[in-house]
Amino acid sequence: MIRMQFHVIGRRSPYVLLGAVVTALLLLVPGGASGSPSPAAKIHDPPRKTIVRVSGDAANGFGIHYFDGTSDFPPTDSEALAECTEYDEQVDRVKCRTQVRTWYYDLADMHQTIHYYKALLEEATD
Repeated sequence: MIRMQFHVIGRRSPYVLLGAVVTALLLLVPGGASGSPSPAAKIHDPPRKTIVRVSGDAANGFGIHYFDGTSDFPPTDSEALAECTEYDEQVDRVKCRTQVRTWYYDLADMHQTIHYYKALLEEATD
C-alpha cells in the first residue's frame, strides 16, 4: 500500500508567498517598485524553493516550478483521491481526501494569482 503525504497550505499562505515572489520580480525589473535603485542596493535571489510558476490543473495534473529550476508534478486529483481509499480507517480516508482537496484548491488559486500578477507586471514594463 502506498501512503502519500500532502502538505496542506492554508488559505493565506499562498498569498504571502506570492507577495514575496511579486516583490522579488519588481526588484528585478529596472526601475522596479521604487524608481531607480541606488548603486549600493544589492538584489538578492529569492530562496531556491520559491514557487515561480504553477501550470496545469487538478484533473490533468499540476506542475510546480521553483526558482532553482526544479519542478514537482504531483499526481492528478483523481489519482491522489484513489490513494486515499487504501487507508484502513475511515477517519484516515476522510482526512486524506480533505488534504488532497485543500492542496489542489490552493494550487489552482496560486496558479490564477501568479498568472494575474505576471500580467500586471508585463503591463507595467510595457
